[in-house]
Amino acid sequence: MSRTRVLILGAAGRDFHCFNTVYRGDAGFEVVAFTAAQIPGIAMRRYPAALSGPLYPEGIPIEDEADFESLCRHHAVERVVLAYSDLAHADAMHLGSRALACGADFVLHGPLATMLRSRVPVIAVSAVRTGCGKSQTSRWIARRLARAGMRVAAIRHPMPYGDLARQRAQRFASRADLAAADCTIEEREEYEPYVEAGARVFAGVDYGEVLALAEQEADVLVWDGGNNDFPFIAPDLHIAIADALRPDQSDTHHPGEAVARMADVLVVNKVDAAASADVQRLCDALHRLNPRARIVRTASPPRLESPAAVQGRSVLVVEDGPTLTHGGMAYGAGFVAATRAGVAAIVDPRASAAPGIAAVYARYPHIGRVLPAMGYSEAQREELRRTIESSAAQVVVSATPIDLRTLLGLSKPVARVRYELHEVDEPGVGAIVDEFSAERVPGEFGG
Repeated sequence: MSRTRVLILGAAGRDFHCFNTVYRGDAGFEVVAFTAAQIPGIAMRRYPAALSGPLYPEGIPIEDEADFESLCRHHAVERVVLAYSDLAHADAMHLGSRALACGADFVLHGPLATMLRSRVPVIAVSAVRTGCGKSQTSRWIARRLARAGMRVAAIRHPMPYGDLARQRAQRFASRADLAAADCTIEEREEYEPYVEAGARVFAGVDYGEVLALAEQEADVLVWDGGNNDFPFIAPDLHIAIADALRPDQSDTHHPGEAVARMADVLVVNKVDAAASADVQRLCDALHRLNPRARIVRTASPPRLESPAAVQGRSVLVVEDGPTLTHGGMAYGAGFVAATRAGVAAIVDPRASAAPGIAAVYARYPHIGRVLPAMGYSEAQREELRRTIESSAAQVVVSATPIDLRTLLGLSKPVARVRYELHEVDEPGVGAIVDEFSAERVPGEFGG
């Protein structure tokens, strides 16, 4: 029987999930390759046979997206699947045009085809763009549920940037678990805050197995989505976050617009830092997209743990990497906290950037006088350390959620910035979560 040849465009996340849920066991299709984009160093690997199943005894190659057309021609590809997120709509359709020009169909697999079903109630937190405050909202909800006595497990959107077979299904409950898995800085930024709070977080490659692991330890699951992707697990309550500092981006990116349209609750975050006119404009735009959703406002004030350590001193600001890169922000909470604290100067990291870090600035020229916490590999982490240590800064202001000083072995003092969700409206997110848990969580916690 002739098999339809498929190329899946991805970034080590939804691409693997689409394969697992749609193609892995279907003999009518042959996935000839994945491509990799957005994340450095994730191409030129193989999706291993241990994960790809009996139809793929040698696994599946992962190629660079730059070779898109040549792969289509070489393999006579008939279907191209777009399976990564945080793309401007125009960029998504440029990929579609390239697929069509090669003669292939261009496909987006949606929620019905890819969402898994859980036997445990699920609250999903997504966002319309990277850096809106999704993870802080997820952690805030998890803490609220845990304080009510519920067993909570977080399932995080995938970040399998290393050994895929080893990362098949992962459970993190301690710093030792993070070290044993050789987590990148990007993984630690998402997992470590849960671990610090005494919570468990699950992630990996095969989300059927990840879900089964998490269900064993939870009365309720919190899906902590990545980029601006829609959930892998079908939610019973879907909360989507929008950024009041980016009021015109509720419908500009894929699949962020879809997330806004499908959510039960839309949260307008960072209203403390945005102009009131921008907040209202965003609320109005979200209501037009999804008139059935409840809209609530929240704040995300950055808090510098030791303001006296930076006052009158020159500082280098380190921000969350993805928020600056494909999230499109010029700066983040660290820059805001540093300027409010009365520092003498903010040192431009480009003056001391190691070659790999300089390449990041060249690729993302919108980034301002801040340093993205890039650490997808040991070599990149070493370049990040060198960039910091070689700078003229007296103090490092770190707005990444991890302990950067310990992880990189920095000699410079580090002042950490925290940013937590603060409710503005009443009733707000907390009341919505309480209402949900009373109705949907079984046993002593339910209604």
